[in-house]
Amino acid sequence: MNHLKKTSVWLPLIVALAFIAGFLTSALLRSGGAPSATQKKFQTVMNLIKNDYVDEVDLDSLLEHTLPSLLTNLDPHSAYIPASDLQAVNDELDGSFCGIGIQFMLNNDTITVLEVIAGGPSEKVGVLAGDRIIKVDGKNVAGTGLTNEQVLKLLRGERGTKVTLSVKRPSSKKTLNYEVVRGDIPVTSIDAAYIIEPGKAYIRVNKFGRTTYDEFWQALNDMKAQGAKDYIIDLRGNTGGYMEIAFLMANEFLEKGQIIVSTKGRDYYSSTTVTADGTGSFKDARLAVLLDEFSASSSEIFAGAIQDNDRGLVLGRRSFGKGLIQRQSVLPDSSAIRLTVGRYYTPSGRCIQKDYSNLSAYEHDIIDRYNRGEMFSEDSVKLNKELSFRTMHGRTVYGGGGIMPDIFLPNDTSGITSYYINVANAGLFQKFAFDYVDEHRAELSKADNLEQLLTLLPDDEILLRQFVAYCVRNGIAARWYYINISHDLIVNQLKALIARDAMGYNAYFTISNLIDSNVLRALEEIDKGTADFPLRPANPQKGK
Repeated sequence: MNHLKKTSVWLPLIVALAFIAGFLTSALLRSGGAPSATQKKFQTVMNLIKNDYVDEVDLDSLLEHTLPSLLTNLDPHSAYIPASDLQAVNDELDGSFCGIGIQFMLNNDTITVLEVIAGGPSEKVGVLAGDRIIKVDGKNVAGTGLTNEQVLKLLRGERGTKVTLSVKRPSSKKTLNYEVVRGDIPVTSIDAAYIIEPGKAYIRVNKFGRTTYDEFWQALNDMKAQGAKDYIIDLRGNTGGYMEIAFLMANEFLEKGQIIVSTKGRDYYSSTTVTADGTGSFKDARLAVLLDEFSASSSEIFAGAIQDNDRGLVLGRRSFGKGLIQRQSVLPDSSAIRLTVGRYYTPSGRCIQKDYSNLSAYEHDIIDRYNRGEMFSEDSVKLNKELSFRTMHGRTVYGGGGIMPDIFLPNDTSGITSYYINVANAGLFQKFAFDYVDEHRAELSKADNLEQLLTLLPDDEILLRQFVAYCVRNGIAARWYYINISHDLIVNQLKALIARDAMGYNAYFTISNLIDSNVLRALEEIDKGTADFPLRPANPQKGK
């Protein structure tokens, strides 16, 4: 039986490769070229299976199952995208999708509306935050175990199509029905942009999508109009997107002729050097960039350009190390292949891509970093001294994959206890915050700004006790020794989530950043003058 199982895994791959090689061989023969030995081998295998295999083979189905494995064997980021998934994959980066215009969460197995997007289809018909969607087009969706992905498929659809929502609302005894016409819904890239201290702005970018530069430019100018001269750009958790967007964003801070990134590939179009054109409006602003182990791709291009040009300070932890260029090609059946065609290099010549010769080690790299303590101790960071490079003004930076920050900042575990972990894993922070806002929505909606909203909340001790009692009702016992250790962290998280549900993500980060040690360190370094540009060799890469 084990032999048969192994055969069932490898046989589709062999057949698919043979199928592909057969087409290549046919094309060569038609053009008068001679097939290679490898093509002849695959053609022979294909013919054997076609003529002698015990069952008839559906080659179309076989290819759908085999192409992902085929591309994975090239590198970790070349990928096959089925036609059914291509639109959803592109939507996240293209800046919009067609849907009904709500943000939701699955609360107690019920679709609960967190936010109704202003001007969107749902707002136009009267759907409100707090509504529970119990039916979609007459089909029951409450208590059925739907996943987030399944809910999205139900609510999204082609522009102009209609969907009927049946909702329960606390203020109505009757079920309310709304016919919503799907329309374009913007996908925003800027989670937060606000004045964090006088003269200093904080901007958090969650992706590099089609509209990100426009949003980023607007956020920079809005902050400048409010008096900002220094900027913290938070790219933690940003896994990248379109590289062209990173070019445009870096261009805002660099002088004409300064290199942003170089690319190298097998053809002319994959090998180029991108330089700033000197039109940026923020070349005189002081800059601090926050990275972590999940910052990848375009995030690393932006941070590498800032660091290697000594333009600003990079703080945090070594970034992911994704520096491969994918080119998307749409296939005749509307599926697509994203094929790696080149690599990114920072201005100093560092290759951003980490080693992937061992795919298993590559897949476990982040876990391995945690296990060896790299996220918590600077002494655990392994620098490859053989891969040292010089920035524009002579500072030493290191290659080996990813961007090593100028100042290492550990993953902050202060206040983390077993109690905190248990309630977080149970999702009770989010559930409590939503239920609190849902119960006090009429009162909280009267707040014109975040400061007013916070005055409407109970004091810290009362809020904490309400939360602990809520957790007890949900099966997690009160453990006051650990609760007191986590006191500030718990209260901050509750306030931030309540603010998010009532006023949006800008309010969330405004509160959560009050105790975010990485953000506070960035502010401290700006005040000390460490981020003054150009950075000089006296400012070492491994700062403490």
